[in-house]
Amino acid sequence: MDPLFEWLCRMGDSTLVLGQRLSEWCGHAPALEEDIALANTALDLIGQTQMWLGLACETEGQGRDADALAYRRDVWDFRNLLLVEQPNHDYAHTIVRQFLFDAWHFEALTALQSSSHSDISAIAQKSVKEVTYHLDRSSDIVIALGDGTEESHCRMQDALTHLWPYVGEMFTTDAVDEALNGVVPLPASLRPAFDARVTAVLSEATLQRPESDFSHQGGKTGKRHSEHLGHMLATMQFLPRAYPDATW
Repeated sequence: MDPLFEWLCRMGDSTLVLGQRLSEWCGHAPALEEDIALANTALDLIGQTQMWLGLACETEGQGRDADALAYRRDVWDFRNLLLVEQPNHDYAHTIVRQFLFDAWHFEALTALQSSSHSDISAIAQKSVKEVTYHLDRSSDIVIALGDGTEESHCRMQDALTHLWPYVGEMFTTDAVDEALNGVVPLPASLRPAFDARVTAVLSEATLQRPESDFSHQGGKTGKRHSEHLGHMLATMQFLPRAYPDATW
């Protein structure tokens, strides 16, 4: 498979799946302001998905569009990070998941602005403005809840401990990344800036960064997804699969 198509799906699938996860909070968030904020973040991510998967379809050249990639592929064809498919569980897990993704996403998009591929650079330049806000917001909430009450601190620490094993996959370099070296940054090159930012926020939040280097793998290669992705896609893809010829 074309490495560029594969890489574009990794970017688009990760924003798509996280956007869907966040949309599950609509009408259920712990406060009205959060309900709106989470929905807006989801919309930003879905908008970015449209650009990444749209470019993937242009690269593929088989007449598919972004909707076809989102709704007509099965679990094993998705290339999203394992982190983003993890369930919301509770608000602490949602915020910690968002913060860890935002910290990686910001560094990735910042580097991609200098890509030699003009379309990738353009998408990154547009998306990084939104993600800068996402990161500022999730960082502030991690600090507020981590350094808040005993209950909020414990919940945030539990969420961090549970989700940390999914961080390493974001920085794993494989044949797809190496084939595009010079067009996109090698994932491993983003780790130092990510670590510095995350360590600073967690310190202010009085949260203990897990020491284990164990990392779940397989999401962005499609070799292994959690059972949670299948359940999520069954809901997300139901309407277009039930009525494949429907138009607005």
